[in-house]
Amino acid sequence: MCLAIPAQVIEVVDAEHALVDMSGVRKRISTALLDTLAVGDYVIVHVGYALSRLDPDEAAETLRLIAEWAETAGDEVPG
Repeated sequence: MCLAIPAQVIEVVDAEHALVDMSGVRKRISTALLDTLAVGDYVIVHVGYALSRLDPDEAAETLRLIAEWAETAGDEVPG
């Protein structure tokens, strides 16, 4: 199973990298697959690459669902 998660851009490092926040975890990612990004944009991140931009409302809803799943899943492993 692959998981791509929403992250908010907190710093554009250079033309191909950005620093993002993923629920409190900050990570430098590649933005080589996207045209341009700005601080505050939401992106979908998978294995260190921003795959696409994401609407802020959609990002908030996805993050809410992930948090809700984490609360109810406990030690259960999906699948």
